[in-house]
Amino acid sequence: MCWVCEQIAMQFKLSDEQQQFSDALRKWAERAYPFEHRQQLVRGGQGSRAEDWNALVELGLPALGVPEEQGGLGAGGIDHLVAMQEAGRMLLAEPLFTTLWGSAFLRASGNQAALLERVAAGELRLACAVSEAAGRHDADWVEAQAHRNATGWCLSGHKATVLHGGQADLLIVSARTAGAGAESEGITLFAVDAKAPGLKITDSATFDGLRASSVQLDNVQVLAGAVLGNVGQGWEILDGANDFGAALLCAEALGIMEVMRDDTLEHLRTRRQFGQPIGKFQALQHRMAEVALQLEQARSMAWLAMTQVNTDNAVDRRRCVSAAKAHIGQALRFVGQQCVQLNGGLGVSDEMRLTHFFRRAVAIELSLGDTDHHVARFQAQPNFLTA
Repeated sequence: MCWVCEQIAMQFKLSDEQQQFSDALRKWAERAYPFEHRQQLVRGGQGSRAEDWNALVELGLPALGVPEEQGGLGAGGIDHLVAMQEAGRMLLAEPLFTTLWGSAFLRASGNQAALLERVAAGELRLACAVSEAAGRHDADWVEAQAHRNATGWCLSGHKATVLHGGQADLLIVSARTAGAGAESEGITLFAVDAKAPGLKITDSATFDGLRASSVQLDNVQVLAGAVLGNVGQGWEILDGANDFGAALLCAEALGIMEVMRDDTLEHLRTRRQFGQPIGKFQALQHRMAEVALQLEQARSMAWLAMTQVNTDNAVDRRRCVSAAKAHIGQALRFVGQQCVQLNGGLGVSDEMRLTHFFRRAVAIELSLGDTDHHVARFQAQPNFLTA
């Protein structure tokens, strides 16, 4: 049996507590965050609403990734999977994903307990300014510079496509204190206040209805205590946190594909042609069977990623996350395209929620490494041919 097959030979069953958590999130979404509410928020251009964020805080979502010692829940991978799967089902526009992703940086640093306490309390929304235009999907391509001064550090550079940068209270920023180009050595991570002088955040809408920013750092001053981990040794933290973020996206993708499947099944049951529901046509049944198969395979890969993303073995972590992100990227494309086609013209109508779920599916496939990137990354791991 191949290595991936061995890893995904598991049972997918939530504990009673996890099932209750999932049910509570779904009930809240049905009551307080229906699709129409989300669309109104998106059209308004704010990207976030205080009442919705406070509700997520009351449900404990920002505290999931914070250790109990800092007032968080110390949740495991499957708890995060449940949260992000439900976030996908409701097409959540709040910066929950970026806050959970950013929490991974703070946890791994080992020296930011005070910030983690504020995240758990819902006082800090996080965004991760760790990608640059020239680097595409390579996180080790860092041109932003950090220079030591009398009070701490001075940061300069540009970060591209920072998801929820305009809605964040704190940015995780990668900058180079040594080396150049794509060298992993010499990368340092900083926690930067979103209102710091010299920090310019240009917020705009993304095609999937969320918000992203261009972030310009012009001699931004931060204290020495803003460094995450050790100076010049941020790569391992960055690589691990980005894998955690990719695993979160895999979980969100599950919820998105479930909604696209359910909406398409409902359309096949109600749309009639030649005196009968079109869902009775065998050719369309075959296509929905393929959708169901892709979804269940994606589920197994998402569970694989979330159960292995915190392993101490970095090679195994990279293999699991890249295998999951690549497979789920392909599944998102297949499921989305099939569901749009089966809905006909309605599948591309802005009034139908299927269109918006498909847009988010496309964005997830491109985020934190697209399918091709993760296939290449999986192959680049040691002992690829024997794994």
